[in-house]
Amino acid sequence: MSKIIRVGVTFPPDLLRELDEVLEETGYESRSKAIQDSVSAFVSEHKWLREQKGMRVGVLVVLYDHEVKGLNEALIDTQHEHADVIYSSMHIHLSERDCLEAIAVKGEAEEIKKLTQELKTKKGVKQVKLSIVY
Repeated sequence: MSKIIRVGVTFPPDLLRELDEVLEETGYESRSKAIQDSVSAFVSEHKWLREQKGMRVGVLVVLYDHEVKGLNEALIDTQHEHADVIYSSMHIHLSERDCLEAIAVKGEAEEIKKLTQELKTKKGVKQVKLSIVY
């Protein structure tokens, strides 16, 4: 049996409340199990991305807070730096603060990964999902 290592995790109160609601709805036995499953999925996704090679086509979905100072400009600059793999983008206003960008990408997997990583690390970006379809 493998050894279990205990770690501490800090959550904003709203996110923890939402996690508890999802746990109750889905029947998870504990927060630990849900977090383990989430981390496992996160690691698997990044492992998969790391192994992608060659020409790929997909969609990047970016959820962000447009009121974070300088974020809009940073997102636009990043997209311009990666114009060689961006074929189209669509901007959607979700609420007073939240926006969603759907970015169609086509190009070398390595370049798409770089774009994805750059977008994920911007302050104010809440979520980035990459779906490779081909």
